Amino acid sequence: MKKILLPISLLVVIFLIVLFVLIPVKNKPQKEVDTPPATEPETPKSWAEQMQEKYPYFVTDYETRYQSYQQQHPELAEEDVITYVNIGLDQEFYTNTKPTSFLNSNQILVNKYHYVDQNYVPDNLVALPTTYAKSGISLVEEAKTALESLMAAAQAEGYRLHVTSAYRSYDYQQNLYDRYVAQDGKEAADTYSARAGSSEHQTGLAVDLDNTKLDYTLFEQTPEYTWMQDNASKYGFILRFPKGKESITGYQFEAWHYRYVGIDLAQKIKSSGLTFEEYYARYLDPVVLS
Repeated sequence: MKKILLPISLLVVIFLIVLFVLIPVKNKPQKEVDTPPATEPETPKSWAEQMQEKYPYFVTDYETRYQSYQQQHPELAEEDVITYVNIGLDQEFYTNTKPTSFLNSNQILVNKYHYVDQNYVPDNLVALPTTYAKSGISLVEEAKTALESLMAAAQAEGYRLHVTSAYRSYDYQQNLYDRYVAQDGKEAADTYSARAGSSEHQTGLAVDLDNTKLDYTLFEQTPEYTWMQDNASKYGFILRFPKGKESITGYQFEAWHYRYVGIDLAQKIKSSGLTFEEYYARYLDPVVLS
């Protein structure tokens, strides 16, 4: 058999290839790995920052008041502490008062912390007919229209509603309140009557109702009251001073007192289970929205 002889140069090349593949190269430079820069530990969020994330109605300027009220009422949930301080309940009624916002608006809040002045008269006041109201009673026109729709619906189902009081001027309310104070004393009067400038009736959006058979103070005992609980919000009205909420509204339960806020807002308030004060303090107050 004839031998095949390879050139020496080719043998050298083959030798070098085998050497390179089989023998690891010493001191081969390692691939550089990027080292991430050192990160500083996150600063824990403050109590106020945590509350702001959980409750959009948290007002930074009230932080000290929130903490103080929480210490006084450890039984309250955080959201209630914030809500009640926003209302003003960490301070006595008729203290730290301020002019109300939303004049001539369905969102207006008038209570023991928000007032209207002596000269305020709502726009578009119109007289209510004596067919369903006492003589000389007026209401803001939009509320009147809604009330008439509500009454027509009630009548169609066999219920009779009648208005005993609606718009009251500042002077009228002053005389009424003074009479109650003389009759029952100031402390008692404050539980069922507003001081002048702090009455919802001055907004022209509130009505007191009866069923023409019983005195308005007995309205809770009537079938009309039950009908109102089921239907008032459909026409833009809310029960303004509910039972069990006296410490929030500042007034005793008034089954007969309804406030027009508009259909959309009335249904939201009813669904929330909140009083107007609570709902306002969370979702409507300009201080919260700013």
